[in-house]
Amino acid sequence: MKYNRLGRTGLLVSELCMGTMTFGESEGMWSVMGGLQQDAVNGLVRQALDAGINFIDTANVYSEGRSEEVTGKALKDLGISRSEVVIATKALGPMGEGVNQRGASRYHLMDQIDASLARMGLDHVDLYQIHGWDPLTPVDETLRALDDIVRSGRARYIGVSNWAAWQIAKALGICERLSLHRFASLQAYYSIAGRDLEHEIAPMLESEGLGLMVWSPLAGGFLSGKYTRSGEAESGRRTSFDFPPVDKERAFDVIETMQAMAADKGCSVPQIALAWLLAKPAVTSVIVGAKRPEQLADNLGASDLELTADEMATLDSAMPRSPIYPGWMIERQGGYRQGAKAGEAPRS
Repeated sequence: MKYNRLGRTGLLVSELCMGTMTFGESEGMWSVMGGLQQDAVNGLVRQALDAGINFIDTANVYSEGRSEEVTGKALKDLGISRSEVVIATKALGPMGEGVNQRGASRYHLMDQIDASLARMGLDHVDLYQIHGWDPLTPVDETLRALDDIVRSGRARYIGVSNWAAWQIAKALGICERLSLHRFASLQAYYSIAGRDLEHEIAPMLESEGLGLMVWSPLAGGFLSGKYTRSGEAESGRRTSFDFPPVDKERAFDVIETMQAMAADKGCSVPQIALAWLLAKPAVTSVIVGAKRPEQLADNLGASDLELTADEMATLDSAMPRSPIYPGWMIERQGGYRQGAKAGEAPRS
């Protein structure tokens, strides 16, 4: 297992992170993704830690709080020292029927950090993240609340999830102007079947020194090997919850490329998909979730898989990024800027 700095911090996290969306029983949407009871959770957490994972990510909304509860109890049941693990959680989504029981307001965040800590039986989390963009709450209110949470000792670092590049850049500017704690990381969707992040978010992360935690690296199971152009799987999460969006016809091209590569390397298709992400410079940690030990074991194997430069190029070309404006214009301008001599106008 390799370990990477989380953004500009001195905190080291494993390149694979244990995701907990499958932990805990609930109803509605979470019943599709969750459902694991305590004994199964304990086994997966033990398996992950034994493999070198030191990073666990959860959220208050996962299984309506049950994920946090069973995660915290697993650490206690297994006798895991608090200093051995990096714990991340998130807040934003609805945690009740009241109009103020959601969002990124000071009111909600101050309530939810305490509720999350109580559910996990902890006195602090290592990374506290805003789980999405709140269009109603002023950004400076959210940032001041997060700063107070860090200063109080209830969180060591802060981050966001599912924010656009301009939103993060705006927040970082406010943090600098007001001398507030800045974001350490972004948690975002990224997979070989969904490369939108590479257009603006990845360059922004590199420029500003933020870490990247990847969620749904297998595109909601679409890259699990169960789905082929000849017919879709009869079981799996996507059969009842088709998310995140994937251009399936284009994705089948990369799946077929990964199948051939996996056969040559003696590994699985998911391992190829995860290894591709681990080789990307912007990626700090890839979140892997599982319902069964064999699923987790397969994902863990990606940490030992090395892809050559030629293999990376083959995968990149199997599902290339679609050019979008202004990216293609910036690339064009950069090219003819380099070709201009001092004192000359660039060629058009």
